[in-house]
Order: sequence, then structure tokens, then C-alpha cells
Amino acid sequence: MSLLVVGLSHRSAPVSVLERASLSADAKVKLLHDTLAAEPAAEAAVLATCNRIELYADVDKFHAGVAELSTLLAQHSGVALEELTPYLYVHYEDRAVHHLFSVACGLDSMVVGEGQILGQIKDTLALGQELHTAGRLLNDLFQQALRVGKRAHSETGIDRAGQSLVTFGLEQLAAGREPVESWAAGKRALVIGAGSMSSLAAATLARVGAAEVVVANRTAARADRLVEILVASGTGVAARAVPMAAVADELTRVDVVVSCTGATGLVLTGDDVAAALAHTPAPRTLPAQAGPRSAAPAPAEPAALPAGLDPEVVARLAAVAAAGGRLADAGVARTLTGAPGPDRDGCPADAPAAAGRAALTGVDATDLELHGTWADQGEAAAQRQPRKGTRSHADGTPVRLALLDLAMPRDIDAAVHRIPGVRLVDIESLAEASADAPMAADVDAVRGIVADEVAAFGAAQRAAHITPTVVALRAMAAEVVAMEVARLDGRLPDLDDRQRAEVTQTVRRVVDKLLHAPTVRVKQLASEPGGAGYADALRELFDLDPLAVASVSRADGADAAGQANQTHDSGRAS
Repeated sequence: MSLLVVGLSHRSAPVSVLERASLSADAKVKLLHDTLAAEPAAEAAVLATCNRIELYADVDKFHAGVAELSTLLAQHSGVALEELTPYLYVHYEDRAVHHLFSVACGLDSMVVGEGQILGQIKDTLALGQELHTAGRLLNDLFQQALRVGKRAHSETGIDRAGQSLVTFGLEQLAAGREPVESWAAGKRALVIGAGSMSSLAAATLARVGAAEVVVANRTAARADRLVEILVASGTGVAARAVPMAAVADELTRVDVVVSCTGATGLVLTGDDVAAALAHTPAPRTLPAQAGPRSAAPAPAEPAALPAGLDPEVVARLAAVAAAGGRLADAGVARTLTGAPGPDRDGCPADAPAAAGRAALTGVDATDLELHGTWADQGEAAAQRQPRKGTRSHADGTPVRLALLDLAMPRDIDAAVHRIPGVRLVDIESLAEASADAPMAADVDAVRGIVADEVAAFGAAQRAAHITPTVVALRAMAAEVVAMEVARLDGRLPDLDDRQRAEVTQTVRRVVDKLLHAPTVRVKQLASEPGGAGYADALRELFDLDPLAVASVSRADGADAAGQANQTHDSGRAS
């Protein structure tokens, strides 16, 4: 076994580098083909998730393999090799096995103990099988990794050490002020994408009490299917699918957005989010009124204006302030969220925001200063009268739109966090938050499982490595027996069938007994660390044909790949 893994993850590289190095579906396919075309590699698989990119290969030369795999990762990720190299890690043979098993158990995840990685490992294996880049070694490795991961989750409490990235992200959106269930109750959510992570996000939102989940996806059939699943989940959530073109409209109606697509560019820009907040109707965040709704009180008489101010311009500015609009007013713009109160006399609440923006043309510094004063009063009123369903940042700004970006590269412009009323949680902020997450006591138990499984896998692989040599040795012995029996027939043509069969059986028993102890012992020795040399010694001592040994290895590999494909196909059918 010459297993080599070269990769980078959230533990070795900043999120900005991971984001640039992310691989599209087409890039992964080409990377696998190019890896097999490279001289040192005989098998290849690529594990690419939102916080790791790893290339696994069976190589015949370590140093050449490291150089080739590193170069290929750089070429297909689009990050220059000299820039990527400081963040790469390399694992070889048993250490590579230990790394993958740890990943499968969630020990190397951003959120320790999360189980989503098992599905991603399964997808990696499926792609390698589909493209025929995963041979005997990688089929055995990834299938065993899946079994080890399942064992860790079933035999220990590793699940208590963490949760899914989705749940962790929602907890960060809630800012730890209350349980996710209380924070999400009654909220309207938009999920962009319909892949595995987006589906998990939609299901989690439904489970924690979201009132409505809207799914937007480029492929309508996948969005419709996810909606059907949500409706049938029994959570009582209202769900519907919309095309991607409707995302801008939906942003004005929802409280939470979770995005995880395979797009290579931004799905939501800062302008998209700002426009959505500017057009969001104010009543969507007003507190419920006690008792029957009464007619709106007549606005108070406006206060006397300083000399020289245009009353019409001031009225329009005041209207925008009352409606919660966001104005491009040369740095004095603010997002206003306070309900009309005694400190905001003369600000009618029913004027359109567009009129206020149009009124800014030609407004002088005195007008803008007056607008700024009203903005400050509105913010003070908002802090005194917090509205139902909002959460405040550290600076006291109420959260009108919570965004969770789980994509790599990112779907949502990082600059949206500067927009008042917006809270953004992305992979980078999750990485920072997870550094302080507590470790469960069961982590030590999982590490013990990983150590045991690595030793067992290594022993099995080393024993399997010598099997073709043993098979070739026995085939050579059988050929010698056949040749000697044929020669005996020429010398003793008068032997009857019974006598000939007895002689043949006697010779075979002698050969089997002579080979039994050496072959059993060499398998035992080969299963120990450093035992690979015994196969070479056996081939040298008995002058075995290397082509015969190689043909046995190819036949075994084809049988193993066929069995793996049958297992995968039956798993998909179920």
C-alpha cells in the first residue's frame, strides 16, 4: 500500500484561500482524470467540501507523488502553487488512513462530531467508482472509512460533541441569546439551492419551527422535490418553490436566508440585500397590537423649521425616515427601524421611500444635518421600543435580515455585514466560533476506535499485498506437479486411471505440505509494519514471474471494484 493524501482544510488554511481553491464539479472530474494520467498515480479520489480539499492517490513514488499531486491541485484550483504550498498537508500510508478515518468520524470537522461528512465521503467514493479512478485500495479505504464513521456515531456519544454545520450556523445567527427553536419560531426563511447542504438547512428550519420555507433553485424539479419532502415531514411548515429569478422579491418577505449553491460567483450582492431592505414593508416587523386595531392617530403638527429650509424637501426626508428607508445621502444615510413616537413629530409614516431618495437631489448641508438629527431620534426610539421578532447586534441595531452562507466559494457578498439591520454568518465566522466550541468526553473514545481501525486496516492491506505473490507461487507449484505427472505418464504408460490419480494426489499433497508453513508465516509477517518486503523476498527466492503476480493483482482488483459497484448500486436503489 502506497496511499498518499495531499490537501488543505480549515485547520491549515484561511477561509479566503479555501474559497479561492474550491473545485467545481467539472474541475473535480478533470482533476481525477489528470491524476491518473500522471506517472506516479494508479488510483485517485478527491474529497472536496466547504472546508477541505483533499486528493487521495495510490502512488509508487512518494516524493514524485507529492510533487505531482500538489501541482495538480494548484492547476485545477486556480491558486498558484507557490501560494498554495504553505497551506498544504501531506499524509502517507498509515498516517493517510488515520487522517481519513478521523475525518469520517467528525474529529477533523469544523464542528466536532458532525455527521454530514459521511455523506460527502460516500459521494467521493461514488464519483471515483463512476469514473473508474478508484481501484482496490481506494474502494477498500473509503468503504472502511464509512464503516468506521458509523461505528463512532453508534458506539460513542460523539454526536453530543457538536452538531451539523447548519444548526451551528443558526445558533450563531441567534447570537446565543436564546435556543434556536425560540429564535426561529414563526420566521419566514429562504433557502437558496437544493443540494445536500441546502436540503439539510430546509429540514432543520422546518424542525426548529420556521413558519415558512421558500426554496429557490436553478433546477425547478429539485426545488419541487425538496418542497414535497418538507410538506410531508409532519412539521407543519408551509413550503413552496420559486425560480432563482424570484430571489430578489423573496428577500423582501423573509427573515432568514440560507444559501449553499455550487455557483462560482456571488448569488447575493450587497446591492441585492440593501435593495431588499429598502423595499421591505415596515409592518413586517411591527409588534402585534393588543386588542382590536384602531385607526391611526393623526400626525402631530410639525415643529417650526429653521429659516431657509424647503418644507417639501424636509417632509420627504421625514417620510423616508418614518418608513425605515435607506438613503444614499453622502454618508449621512441610516437604516431607521423605530416606530413613530413622541420624538419624531412631523414624520408621516405613509410616504414612499422612493420619494425621499428623489428629494436628495440638490439638498444642502443644513437639510442633511436635519435629516441626520431625525435619524438619530428614530434609532433612539427603536432602542427604547424593540420590535417583536428582531435581534440586536452588539451596537444595538435590530436584525431585520439574518443571512447564513454555507457555500464555498461564498454565495453572499461579505460586505453585507456593513448594512444596518443585517446579520451575516459565513464559513469564516463559523470557523472562528468553532475554535471555542467545547469538546465532548467521547472524543477520546472515538480516537481509540480510529487507532484500532487503522491498525486493522493496515494489517489487512499488507496481508492482501502479499496474496498475489502467494497465489502465483501456488500456481507455479501446480504447474510443476502437472509437468511431472505428464512425464510419469510417458515413462509408465501402463498405469491405470486409479493408479495415475493416486500418484497425482500424492505429489500434490507433498507440495502443499512443503508450501503450507512458509505461506502462512509470510502472510503473518506481511501484516506487520514493514512486512511488505516479504513479498519481494518470496518472489526472489522462488524466481516468480512478475507478470504472473501482476495478473493476479489485476484480477483481484477488478473483482473488488465490481463488488464495490454492486454495493453502491444497491445502496442507491434502496
